[in-house]
Amino acid sequence: MNPGNDAPAIRFEAGRWIIPGLATAHSHAFQRALRGRTQRRTTRAGTFRGWRDEMYRLVQGIGPDDLYAISRFAYTELAMSGVTAVGEFHYVHHGPGGRPYEVRTELADAVVRAALDVGIRICLIRTAYLRAGYRQSAVPAQERFIDPSIDLVMQDLDDLRTRYADDPHVAVAVAAAVHSVRAVPIPGIRTLAAYADEHDIPFHMHVSEQRGELEECRAEHGTTPVALLSNEGVLSPRFVAVHATHLEDPEVSALGENHSFVCICRTTERDLGDGLPPTSGLLDAGARLCVGVDSHACENAFEEARAVELDERSRLERRHATAEGRDLLDAATRQGYAACGLEPQWQEDRVHLDGNDPSIAAIDLDCAPDAIFFGATPRAVESVVVAGRQIIAEGCHAQYDETLALYRKSLKKLQLI
Repeated sequence: MNPGNDAPAIRFEAGRWIIPGLATAHSHAFQRALRGRTQRRTTRAGTFRGWRDEMYRLVQGIGPDDLYAISRFAYTELAMSGVTAVGEFHYVHHGPGGRPYEVRTELADAVVRAALDVGIRICLIRTAYLRAGYRQSAVPAQERFIDPSIDLVMQDLDDLRTRYADDPHVAVAVAAAVHSVRAVPIPGIRTLAAYADEHDIPFHMHVSEQRGELEECRAEHGTTPVALLSNEGVLSPRFVAVHATHLEDPEVSALGENHSFVCICRTTERDLGDGLPPTSGLLDAGARLCVGVDSHACENAFEEARAVELDERSRLERRHATAEGRDLLDAATRQGYAACGLEPQWQEDRVHLDGNDPSIAAIDLDCAPDAIFFGATPRAVESVVVAGRQIIAEGCHAQYDETLALYRKSLKKLQLI
């Protein structure tokens, strides 16, 4: 893994370690409301489908105000762990029964407003979801995801890009996504990939997260997801493969040869029992790694980064598998911003860590990248600055109490507390 000459630097000033702002390139903020509510050992909850049923149940009750409140709380927690930019993989688009809102992008706008009110940068990744799956009928919750055509998806993308194009702080970017090969037929994937190329925006997709996804893809297409996308010419330097857990060797090579991003979301992948991605092979092949919080099962930006290396050590059963601290710094900053279509602003987006925090105390500049990215916890985050404005001071957001109150109100409405 080569961070390159323009990799962001770490410095020490006045008792604080100053690091670049961290990026989480894959988020489903609404799923923050599920934390702690899917961990009981029951027959159904012990499967991915059981977890998905709980997620669908949550989706059924969420309105625009709830999505705003939950997202605002999730982004506040991210900011308090040092995150300055988030990629929101947004696929809850419509009201109950699939009825569009009067303003079709009302839920997307609620998510963007939440990020701006917290003060972090956001890439709104408008996600296409056209069907439940190959020869599958949609359950009620999925009706809130599904659009009748790819043309409407592109219409929403046009509207969002226009709405946020004049943002003076460049705090909002817009990207395109396909939820998965399960959720969009190949013609739609081709069309949206071409749209991303035409407008020079990132193109994200869940790929090969679970073995069941591979089986479904083989049943419909006779091959696995990344192989299919490679054959269709979809892979490119703007493509962001989310998860990429179960890959065959030619798929690893294809992602690398196209210099595609791979967004690893280890705390969620662990939570769901997805498996271990071949990160060493991906990096050796030329893929660019970034990290994502995904389901918000655990919001610890340092843990997301170090898990890329530590979990690969477990998979390979040896130490020093792929990445040193400076490589993890690159994945958690420069590559994450790039995957979100955001220009890095290292002087304006930065995190100050307390040099006396027990997790990073008594280190020097030589070992700082390793000490921070293998050892730091969010407790070390003293202040966070985004676009030159301090949004976290003394480890907390100024509006935390108000944000928590809104979050609790929504959870009560949703009968979660």
